[in-house]
Amino acid sequence: MTMTVVAPGGTPAKTPLGYLQIVLHAHLPFVRHPEYDDFLEEDWLFEAITETYVPLLAVFHRLKQEGVHFRVAMSVTPPLAAMLADDLLHQRYRRHLDKLSSLAESEVRGNPEWTRLGHIARHYQHRFGEVRAFLTRWGWDVLAAFRDLQDSHHLEILACNATHGFLPLMSGPAPRRAQIRAGLQAYRRTFGRKPHGMWLAECGWDHGLDNLLAEEGVEHVFVDTHALSFARPAVRDAVHGPVRTPAGVAVFGRDQETSRQVWSTHDGYPADPAYREFYRDLGYDAGYAYIRPYLHRDGVRRSLGYKCHRVTGPVPLGEKDLYDPLLGEWRAREHGRNFIFNRLHQLKGLGAQREKPPTIVSMYDAELFGHWWYEGPVFLEEVLRACAEEADLDTITGSEILQRAGSLPVVRPNPSSWGENGTSRMWLNGENAWMYRYQHWAEREMTNLVRQFGKRSGLARRAVAQAGRELLLLQSSDWAFIMTTGTTPPYAVRRFKEHLETFRALRDSLYAGNPSEAFVSACESRTPLFENLDIAAWN
Repeated sequence: MTMTVVAPGGTPAKTPLGYLQIVLHAHLPFVRHPEYDDFLEEDWLFEAITETYVPLLAVFHRLKQEGVHFRVAMSVTPPLAAMLADDLLHQRYRRHLDKLSSLAESEVRGNPEWTRLGHIARHYQHRFGEVRAFLTRWGWDVLAAFRDLQDSHHLEILACNATHGFLPLMSGPAPRRAQIRAGLQAYRRTFGRKPHGMWLAECGWDHGLDNLLAEEGVEHVFVDTHALSFARPAVRDAVHGPVRTPAGVAVFGRDQETSRQVWSTHDGYPADPAYREFYRDLGYDAGYAYIRPYLHRDGVRRSLGYKCHRVTGPVPLGEKDLYDPLLGEWRAREHGRNFIFNRLHQLKGLGAQREKPPTIVSMYDAELFGHWWYEGPVFLEEVLRACAEEADLDTITGSEILQRAGSLPVVRPNPSSWGENGTSRMWLNGENAWMYRYQHWAEREMTNLVRQFGKRSGLARRAVAQAGRELLLLQSSDWAFIMTTGTTPPYAVRRFKEHLETFRALRDSLYAGNPSEAFVSACESRTPLFENLDIAAWN
């Protein structure tokens, strides 16, 4: 392999045969319950901070400090950014990390260093200590660590529509525009700049979206393979080079080969027997009296993020072998090098078909790296190191590609998503179809509220804005997705209905001419996001 020479300013002095655009999508639904001492679904955020966001940030900052050239694009959705900046959730996360650290220390005391469980315990003790040290270094401000990487041009942070609402299933242009505009406004407040690119929730695409995106100043977006494979007019291999829509928005399509290698639960890298098993956790394995201090106040067993077994192979969960952290890390680095080897082989085939260097767009949920696939951050670090050593391959972001792309083919992408078979089935099926009659009613009513009360001031305007927040939150694609997958359907149903009923109450109070200051204030306190919401987007 040829080592890349890095010119002053961090620009790689090489002309590659093609580019690798890594796009990570970081999102969680807005979950914040101050009315409870602890809450199961808040653990989603805490697990993601410990297992995904801090490990990925640590990788990026380590590579930056070592002078390794890399570029990565990553979305941080408005709900996630709001939770990462929330004082209450900060306090609860520290309590969560304290419990994990205490559990690891207990395991260290109970298992001699020379035993396999002792080795695992010391691994977790070190890992949780690293997380704490990283957060302490950044003042416990995860967003500040993201901003620093964007300022140094190692990370391009993408915007996302407001609450990750699935745009194709909304009732018309007004609710789609409101989702897009609120997402862009939230981005500017969080990162202090205008975004270039936007991640559309679930890569949901429909005809007419490009007009709304262009009106809001969005330069480029990402879609699933199906959107470009069935675009009109057809463009040969449009997935490996950007195209433009008639409205002028640049579109990048997902590469299927890199998706299969990393996403597939059967053939992908995460299925390797050496990797940590996600579904077996000490929260269920340990004796109840021992594990009780580390559970929530309700005492119900749950996953804690302390897992001692590896994938092993096609054996029952109870027969999994113990995990070897060093073997898992070694395998991840091996797979990282293999990933780059495969990309170079892929480029040789693609380059013969194109006049311009092709771009391989590798798109993943960020939470795959570290949370679902524990060794994922190590894999990604090795991918970036190996790519920096290659003369024929360079990492790049969408903005950089467009700066040098020149004219692009103009096409109309096909309606699609990055869900199963490129369809909307995950968000519209027999489990969740009932939601949409209510969602569409609320979308129409929001436009009516804006037209009738949007020019009011004081409490009436606050009530209209809060109705908009409730609508945005009930539109979150997470609720429909959870109902389909069956993870925590009662919570998803509850959240959808709560936002709908709050919207209805605000609407009724406005028409009755008696909105309650106490009620509006309580709603605003429960949903501290989308400050200064632009309600005109619904008009």
